[in-house]
Amino acid sequence: MIYTTYYNSPIGKLLLASKENKLIGLWIEGQKYYLSGIEEEFTKNDDEKILIETKKWLNRYFNGEKPCPNELDLAPIGSKFRKNVWDILCKIPYGKVITYNDIAKEIAKKRKINKMSAQAVGGAVGHNPISIIIPCHRVIGTNGSLTGYAGGLDKKEYLLKLENAI
Repeated sequence: MIYTTYYNSPIGKLLLASKENKLIGLWIEGQKYYLSGIEEEFTKNDDEKILIETKKWLNRYFNGEKPCPNELDLAPIGSKFRKNVWDILCKIPYGKVITYNDIAKEIAKKRKINKMSAQAVGGAVGHNPISIIIPCHRVIGTNGSLTGYAGGLDKKEYLLKLENAI
């Protein structure tokens, strides 16, 4: 069973989802790929331990603290490639940004191949099911532009300004 709850944030209503007391989703209401990958039945449960912990993490984050993704038990649903990209996202320090190309180079190096498509990386970043906590908002275009964010560029800009990254 998947449990859900809502969190009212400065960037809008967030839907949190858990399974087996692990966080599997955090979506900004109305974002692209909302509830993507969730095929099971779900029910509202405001008392699920991981969902309560996630709300506390979000309170700290939006209050300007610097909580780390590894403070929560995360279990995003996705392919091995996407999970590799999301692992890299979790290592981007608070207040810092990297490019899609930086991630592509890191994946290529890990796989011992010459090149990885930044476009493929962009697809994985865009399908991140645990927005904010897995900080896909910290990924920018090679030219420094705030390209692509499933929740909307206005929200990406808000999050980066909150972190003093831009």
